[in-house]
Amino acid sequence: MAVGPRVLEAAGLPGPGRQSRLREWWEQEHIFGYGLIVPAIVLLVALVAFPFGMAIYFSLSDYWVGSPGAFVGVTNYRAILSSETFRQTVQNSFVFTGVALTLKIVLGVWLAMLLSRSLPFKRIIRGIVLLPFVIPTALSTLAWLWMFDSLYSVVNWTAIRVHLISAPGPNWLGQSEYAMVAVIAVNVWRGLPFFAITVLAGLMAVPKEFHEAAEVDGASSWGRFWHVTLPLIKPVLGVVILFSTIFTFGDFNIVQVLTRGGPINTTHLFATLAYQVGLQGGNLGQGAAISLFIFPLLALVVFFQLRYVRKE
Repeated sequence: MAVGPRVLEAAGLPGPGRQSRLREWWEQEHIFGYGLIVPAIVLLVALVAFPFGMAIYFSLSDYWVGSPGAFVGVTNYRAILSSETFRQTVQNSFVFTGVALTLKIVLGVWLAMLLSRSLPFKRIIRGIVLLPFVIPTALSTLAWLWMFDSLYSVVNWTAIRVHLISAPGPNWLGQSEYAMVAVIAVNVWRGLPFFAITVLAGLMAVPKEFHEAAEVDGASSWGRFWHVTLPLIKPVLGVVILFSTIFTFGDFNIVQVLTRGGPINTTHLFATLAYQVGLQGGNLGQGAAISLFIFPLLALVVFFQLRYVRKE
């Protein structure tokens, strides 16, 4: 039994040392609890709150690289809203996110269902599926840049050999119609493993007895999926869609490496346009305003999706 310092003093015995008193103070529940969360709070303030506050400050001033600037209110926001390039970027972002997310949902669930079966070398196959997500984005996108090259395109060479297109094939990164297709394809290729593996984890938690009962009742494979599997994995599906939406909407590396927003701004996203205006162009005020424009949009998406997940 632990003896307090006051009991020792009443008995005429020497009290505990400074180290013991410090340890007794630290082991108090409220002190120890706050001590555990302080490092996380410091990291959030240093890496999230402070940069976010600086971005708000920059967006409300005519801040340029090397020039502190003065407070100008919402002038930067008015300037970007009147810019045709920015309006094109908003449209690009919604098209890019909507198409890529739809493909990842459909292909991700299909791939997860396939990986949940008893396949030979199942563990090796699952490891191979994860490779696009594990490889650094910049390195894998550089490989796609070579594959989409206008002169030495592996994609065109393969499609011509299997008679899908006629020679010489499209200039994937130099034509507006094909450039968006190219960046969406790379984004889906990279994000599909995350989607599939997460959904696979949800599928593993579905009791087999439910499928067996549905099969005894005469349900087809599609009926078992639609009425048994899908309702049970909806919470997992909602969470992975939420994270995939955030990752896709704020994508930067793929577009920056492949097209840098071109041709003629047809593949610019919020992140790439903010980088071009704020860092390459030096107008930090408008760059910050562009980057902050995505915040209320993502906040609405997160709010409604979390509400749906909580309801489920």
